[in-house]
Amino acid sequence: MSNEHAGSDGFATRLRELRKNKNLSQSELGTLVGVHYTHVGRYEKGTSRPSADTLKRLASALDVTGDFLMDGSVNDMARARMEDQELMTQFQEVENLPEEEKKVVKIFLDAFLTKRQTPPTSRLTSNIIDYSIKAGAT
Repeated sequence: MSNEHAGSDGFATRLRELRKNKNLSQSELGTLVGVHYTHVGRYEKGTSRPSADTLKRLASALDVTGDFLMDGSVNDMARARMEDQELMTQFQEVENLPEEEKKVVKIFLDAFLTKRQTPPTSRLTSNIIDYSIKAGAT
């Protein structure tokens, strides 16, 4: 790609932040994507841009899309940091649900996370009570 407007957007910043979030050196990222570490340094300084093929490999190594690397926003950065891509996709699908269905998902998640934070002895007691209630109901 040309160097035209090489530093005019946040590409260099996003690339550097994502690399650091993955605890990769420029050399390690370069090895993963098949470029010399000096190229990674130039991309991060905004003095050069990767080819389309290299951009695709960078995005893959950093678990983001090429679109995000080139044009990402602050909200996209939060999404990019999420490591479980399947979970991220599910959350994105939930965002498209009607408000009432979103509330149900939020209630379920809140209940699940709250239960996970309950001390194990309380959970055991809760399970015994649940079992007793079910056994008594039949």
